[in-house]
Amino acid sequence: MSHDRVRVRSVVFLATGVLALPALAGCSSNDEAGRPTAGQDVAPAARDLVADGGTVKWAVDALPETLNSFQADADPGTSRVAGAVLPSLFRIDAQGRAQANPDFLESAEVVESEPKQVVLYKLNQQAVWSDGREIGADDFAAQWRALSGKDTAYWTARNAGYDRVEKIERGANNLEVRVTFAKPYADWRSLFSPLYPKQVMGTPDGFNDGARRKLKVTAGPFALSDVDRKAGDVTLTRNPRWWGRPAKLDKLVLREVPRDERAKALADGDVDLAEIDPAEADRITLAARDKGAQGPLAHGPGSTITPGRALRSWAIAHGSDEEAAETEAAARSKTRKAVKKYAKEQTGLRGYVVRKSLEPAYTQLALNGSEGPLADDRVRRAVARALDREQLAETVLKPLGLPAKPVGSHLALAGQQAYADNSGALGEQDTTEARALLADAGWMPGAPLKDKKARTAGSEADRKKKARESDEGEGSENSETSNSEASNSEASGDDGTYIVGEDDGKPGDSGTTVLAPAPAAAYQRAALNRQADVLGLPGEAEKEQKKKDPGGQAKQHAEKQSAAKSHTGSHDQAKGGAPGAYAPRGTAAPAAVGGPLAKDGKPLTLRFVLPSGEGSEPLRAVADRITRMLERIGVRTEISKVADESYFKDHIASGQYDLALYSWPASAFPATDARPIFAKPVPAADGSLNVEQNYTRVGTDHIDQLFDQAAGELDEETARSLVRKADARIWAEAGSIPLYQRPQLVAARPNLANAGAFGFQSPEFEDIGFLKPGAKPSVKPSEK
Repeated sequence: MSHDRVRVRSVVFLATGVLALPALAGCSSNDEAGRPTAGQDVAPAARDLVADGGTVKWAVDALPETLNSFQADADPGTSRVAGAVLPSLFRIDAQGRAQANPDFLESAEVVESEPKQVVLYKLNQQAVWSDGREIGADDFAAQWRALSGKDTAYWTARNAGYDRVEKIERGANNLEVRVTFAKPYADWRSLFSPLYPKQVMGTPDGFNDGARRKLKVTAGPFALSDVDRKAGDVTLTRNPRWWGRPAKLDKLVLREVPRDERAKALADGDVDLAEIDPAEADRITLAARDKGAQGPLAHGPGSTITPGRALRSWAIAHGSDEEAAETEAAARSKTRKAVKKYAKEQTGLRGYVVRKSLEPAYTQLALNGSEGPLADDRVRRAVARALDREQLAETVLKPLGLPAKPVGSHLALAGQQAYADNSGALGEQDTTEARALLADAGWMPGAPLKDKKARTAGSEADRKKKARESDEGEGSENSETSNSEASNSEASGDDGTYIVGEDDGKPGDSGTTVLAPAPAAAYQRAALNRQADVLGLPGEAEKEQKKKDPGGQAKQHAEKQSAAKSHTGSHDQAKGGAPGAYAPRGTAAPAAVGGPLAKDGKPLTLRFVLPSGEGSEPLRAVADRITRMLERIGVRTEISKVADESYFKDHIASGQYDLALYSWPASAFPATDARPIFAKPVPAADGSLNVEQNYTRVGTDHIDQLFDQAAGELDEETARSLVRKADARIWAEAGSIPLYQRPQLVAARPNLANAGAFGFQSPEFEDIGFLKPGAKPSVKPSEK
């Protein structure tokens, strides 16, 4: 069997800031989305408390390879530059929702829905490009033509939404833009953010090459001044033509500082603002605590050396064995230098504070359903039901003092309007039920094994073994079968996982599910689907009734809840989950797990792939906990630690794993952006599988249909309900298990205002600056 042909597209809505969030109303008392799990931490201050002038040096992982947000290799640096120097028609607020940006828009609304959807943009009359030209319909039209997908000369990363536009024309004047859609598009607010000038979008050469290294024409509070790749700096300067609130800073410098060099850069004062790992956050906290303390530090290099060890070291260094003495003397010298360096850095780190929130991204356990035991949805559900997601969230977030709440949706996070906790479609943690599901799937303890050396049951063992041997020959990974030997280490912070965003091509078509053939599995799937169906999608009759009788909505909701309870039955209500999340009635779990589970002569062993880099220790601690949870139901795991650089490309994207941990960003437009992540893979003509971004390779036609309906539904409440229903179906398939929202830790100067751990919110670059002497942060920045 050939390898799956993965057509990877970058996660543009996070990595490049291409998309903005829709303008939605704030939370009401009965809003299912609620509030964000953690608020932002940016030291907010009114503008009159912020000094004019100064330079902020902001660390980035790498200088952007391109300044064109719509190209495949755009990255977070591209997004940061675009946010400061280009128009964004909608800006994300602290709740992960968007508000129209008054600096560019007077209004934007759907003015016609029949016979075709028409959106009318009215632009701010003061909005001009840095060359003095008005921002207008010509810029919109050029961007549409470049991103529509009709002209392959444009090397675009994606065309979602732009491919639905039929025409763009001027309204009453050039500041009015009428966009007519060939097909209804619910996520129309995602378009034209950022908006590039027609000089960039007007020709393939301008698009492909003109905006990779420079932006001659901009329109934002800052302008691009210089890109110095040798020094590793991108310099933005205050835009003299900016018509909005003037930028407080003279300059904003984006400085390339790799993650493993952040502590030194901070200690040396080379940056003022930097995302950091938990280890650096701990060092900053300790530095503040140790201020004024006397004597050697009680942490860092040499802090664990006891008096007895020190005496023994001295004795060896001054002993008669010259070779041992020389070796020990060198080790002592190295330790002294490390202690001195560490102490110096700690002194420098006293000049920073840690600001913390939660990233707009979640970490998931991915279950590869393309082959092997996990091709059976009963096994996937058993794995999912074995997990204590709250405990896993606490492992990562509790040590950081952040709220440890499991994520309840694949398609949105708490605070975003599409959010609802649909995990009930799968069911709560239940070891007994998990074991019963495995028994129903034929996995029994103590069953005879054909080959005691078999590593992974039910999969293409030869192919996987060959791949592992190849990797081991290159020194890229090491494997260990994890059973009782699992580590008991605790996570102390950031999970260290990867935000998928690498790209090697344009988006492909979406994808194929793996269905278990057993009649019991079909029964379970049907029950799960029925449970998903009762999660609240307004039907056509409901919509009509709502128009006639808005007050009847609460009554309808109550009737739905009653019907759902009646449907699930007493047994399932007692368990708190969906009927299909359980084995058929009468299927007993084995009395005890005595030895590994086996079926058809093969043991139930799953390959758990993890990165091996230094920053991934917390991630591996989470994996250890998952491993122990799976042991309780008789599932063994083969831990494969692979090189960081090969983790995603060679293992996740290529399907060389059974279990893996990685993260997805949350989008304000899940109907558009999440579809390729959960779409049903489709077979290609050459026999391979086009999975797009669905690296679990689990999907259904119904899920695809719900995404398509949501993307074309102009009634916002109905569109959100369709998204929630799609999420319930995704839970039922158990290909991806959301665990927790990722922590966000930022080191900042204490007097730096309106910057730090932004959470959902887009930075308001014009308000960032240093507090005036004696000023303190306020509750919220003022508008003027």
